[in-house]
Amino acid sequence: MGGLANTRSNTDPAWLIDSSIYVFKAWYRSPEQFDIEGNPINAVYGFLDFTYNLLKNESPKFIGFAFDESLETSHRKEIYPLYKANRSPAPDSLSKQFLYCRKFLRAFGIHEAASLHYEADDLIGTWAKALRKQNIPVNFITADKDLTQLVYENDHWWEYQQGQKLNAQAITKKFKAKPRQIADQLAIAGDKSDNIPGVLGIGMATAGKLLKKFDTIENMFANIPEIASMQIRGAKQIQQLIEAHQESIKLSRKLTEIKCNIAQISIDNFKLTKPNREHFNQLCHVLGLSNKTQQQWLELHESICC
Repeated sequence: MGGLANTRSNTDPAWLIDSSIYVFKAWYRSPEQFDIEGNPINAVYGFLDFTYNLLKNESPKFIGFAFDESLETSHRKEIYPLYKANRSPAPDSLSKQFLYCRKFLRAFGIHEAASLHYEADDLIGTWAKALRKQNIPVNFITADKDLTQLVYENDHWWEYQQGQKLNAQAITKKFKAKPRQIADQLAIAGDKSDNIPGVLGIGMATAGKLLKKFDTIENMFANIPEIASMQIRGAKQIQQLIEAHQESIKLSRKLTEIKCNIAQISIDNFKLTKPNREHFNQLCHVLGLSNKTQQQWLELHESICC
């Protein structure tokens, strides 16, 4: 690559935020707040604090916030109806707060999006692919291990509020699998948080050892007899489990893979645009934000853009 690409890789990463996680975190942790109509907005206030601090500390040149929309219409639900069946739907009061968060970002000039058919992970994967075509590395701001599969060289998986920042090498060390193998690892071990079946009796560590030897699920299936001779505890039983649960692994693999081609998007979408002052002022009024707070947001926008 040329000098320009190397400079951008070192200095101008894109920030792609798995937003729903941080709304939920704010909902659980933030003190009670209400809008002018008496509706709870503690999650909004907490999410805006997170966003303000991120913008102030990092001054991102490229940024996008992805939200989850409807689990019931997710393409993964079509593949496996029990996908995330262990999760309760968000209450109406929180759903409205999600909408406030999205409206605020939009009015402020920040790209945000959600899909009825795909999840935030798929939006982020698609955005990351478009950014990489322009040699722009990505910081994935999330607490979800699924997104580690998207990390390339110069990228980072980053639980921002906890300060946990992992590059590809650190991910491999932590999960015992390379980022490109994470979807396979989760398909073998399953994922309780998403109700993905995998193989009962095989955990992430053992799945990592299998992938270290075979590299991919496909190669593992082609060489199942070799599992019994591996230097791992219960190798013969693991072989039997893999042989008996091939269809479960294949199904799970369809669920763990993040889609990276669900839409066409320009990198210009991730640049801050001029705030819609009318919508911004109206929303700040509804949320009860003080004039001082509004001014701080607008000054922050100007400092980033300039």
